Amino acid sequence: MTDNWRSSLEVLEIATGKCRVVLRSPMLIEAPNWHPDGWFLVNGGGRLWRADDQGLSMIDMAHDDRCNNDHGFLPDGRIVFSSHDGTGAGMHVWNGRSVGALATARPSWWHAAHGNRIAYACARGDRVVRIATSDNDGRDEVVLTPNDAHHDGPDFSACGQWIWFNSDLTGQAQIWRMRCDGSAAEPVFRDDNVNWFPHPSPCGRHVVYLAYQPGTEGHPRDRDVSLWIMRPDGSDRRKLIDLFGGQGTLNVPCWSPDGQAFAFIRFAPQ
Repeated sequence: MTDNWRSSLEVLEIATGKCRVVLRSPMLIEAPNWHPDGWFLVNGGGRLWRADDQGLSMIDMAHDDRCNNDHGFLPDGRIVFSSHDGTGAGMHVWNGRSVGALATARPSWWHAAHGNRIAYACARGDRVVRIATSDNDGRDEVVLTPNDAHHDGPDFSACGQWIWFNSDLTGQAQIWRMRCDGSAAEPVFRDDNVNWFPHPSPCGRHVVYLAYQPGTEGHPRDRDVSLWIMRPDGSDRRKLIDLFGGQGTLNVPCWSPDGQAFAFIRFAPQ
């Protein structure tokens, strides 16, 4: 484990509240997904990496070096990710041998999968960021949120009936949820923080999210932030940890398969 680190990949256990460092790297890495086999998918330097306590190993997608922090796994085991080129962010899949593009229009930023549907942020025509779903190949797109605010960071509930997201419709970004058809959209709570990236646990008992200090614009990196947890009905809301992080700390699904812990990244103060 390096002493000269920029990024620290860590795991927080819900039962104890304790954090365990998986690895530290001098490279900027972001957005851990927890694979069922116990390793983590992260991005860094435009590439995707496999991370564990032995270190980082690059996933060899030689022609694509513009991956961002929107990535994860489809139910069939394929890696799905977003990357940027001259036509805007597109979504792609890696099957272990080759990369294929999803059929979805650009720009689109992948966030979550459940069953045969994926959820993602997108901009269509008016350039306002909204939330959409499609099938796992990017077809049958349905845009779920109106163009009245910035809606972002979608993730599915364990039961697959709800999509959690953040929206600034009521002012600063707050945590919302809606049914998977876009109905019954409502904020789960309101406070003074700027709240992003809600992630329901696979066990259905928790939702973890990232909180910025009041007045923060967007979701920048290298800020004093905190990680919070609550029940799906918004009750028992409490702060777990303060850290230096932000963009890249908790962007995408990050829970262990049993819902007993989640992964996140903190950054060294610059």
